[in-house]
Amino acid sequence: MALTYQEALAFIHSRRHGGPDLNRMRTVLDRLGAPDRRVPFVHVAGTNGKGSVCAFIASVLEKSGLKTGLFTSPYVRRFNERIRVNGMDIPDNALAEVTARVRAALGEFEAQVAEFELVTLIGLTYFAQESCAIAVLEVGMGGVHDATNVIEKSEVSVFTAIGLDHTQYLGNTVEEIAAVKAGIIKPHGTAVSAGDPGGVLSARCRALDAAFTPVELASLRVRARSPEGVTFDFDGLEGLEIPLAGSYQPANAALAITALRALRRRGWNVPDAAIRAGLKAVSWPGRFELLRRDPDFILDGGHNPPAVEATVKSLADLWPGKRAAFVLGVMADKDVAGILERILPVAERFYCVAPPAPRALAAEELAAMIAQRGGRAEAMPSVAAAVGKALAETPPEGIVCALGSLYILEEARQALVQLTGA
Repeated sequence: MALTYQEALAFIHSRRHGGPDLNRMRTVLDRLGAPDRRVPFVHVAGTNGKGSVCAFIASVLEKSGLKTGLFTSPYVRRFNERIRVNGMDIPDNALAEVTARVRAALGEFEAQVAEFELVTLIGLTYFAQESCAIAVLEVGMGGVHDATNVIEKSEVSVFTAIGLDHTQYLGNTVEEIAAVKAGIIKPHGTAVSAGDPGGVLSARCRALDAAFTPVELASLRVRARSPEGVTFDFDGLEGLEIPLAGSYQPANAALAITALRALRRRGWNVPDAAIRAGLKAVSWPGRFELLRRDPDFILDGGHNPPAVEATVKSLADLWPGKRAAFVLGVMADKDVAGILERILPVAERFYCVAPPAPRALAAEELAAMIAQRGGRAEAMPSVAAAVGKALAETPPEGIVCALGSLYILEEARQALVQLTGA
């Protein structure tokens, strides 16, 4: 049965939240002609930086002349950006058509399928339909039981830094979490990693006769940094430029380069010129993104203590000694105390909001937690109201940072456009 774009979105969002059934997914994919077996993959797991690393890798692969799929989550501006080919969001009509095909293939499983499971099936089907030469897949949360792990092999498994997040699902130590994420490593495959808590990843590689390559950050040297981006050298490549200003982004780019060179060793044509061009051309909204100057207004999707710590470091690197006003909204299931512990030392004041999501922490509760810790905080009725008041009360030489959840970023962006035309 044909679907409109709005009907497709309504069907996707009507599905339950929760873990997938990989056996069920395999059955559905086989009914669809096994699209996942027609596209090679780069599979990216980790706690923070997954999306940025995926964006770097995909941009370079495109500059290498390869038709490249990119699957990420969550979205910042529009649902379609979760599924891209050569930098272009899946068109509305294509999303509707592929969703209808996948829905028909679900058959008796329609009532059981989870939303992320369904979106993964749609992405894999679309990448094969578009004859992608390769696709970059971002893991949703864990690894071994993640919906994206329905793929049976990958060219490279990539691991960003692993920290404590989603502990209720993944484990209470970084080693336990790493063991879950290590589930994406394939037999006789290749893994590239930003770290190896307790040697878990390298041990998994040995058990599966897979190659293990840690990123060599000792060869990373930052040359210049500004709110518009970073220039750096890495592993024999000098003067690399990225238009992402976060202090953590050169390390993310170094991990991406290491993964791309692993692809090269596996026979893929990824020249250094494409690495240079792809890094320079990358676009990844909402990750320490400068929207305007005077006052400087930053959007950042940091939503757990390690990510927020990286945001705070970025602020300190670019504006040393200055405090910022924060438009802050967090999810109730996050380590809110850990997040506040990292922000408070650099915060002038807070404008608290509730992200537009079921798991949101109430703005009043967040403001009370900040006040208990000696911070200045005000609960705001909406993101737009918070942005407006933050701009009105911040001098031109000041800084405003919208932070805490990707769910608030697009509302903050739109509010800024309406208030200032930025």
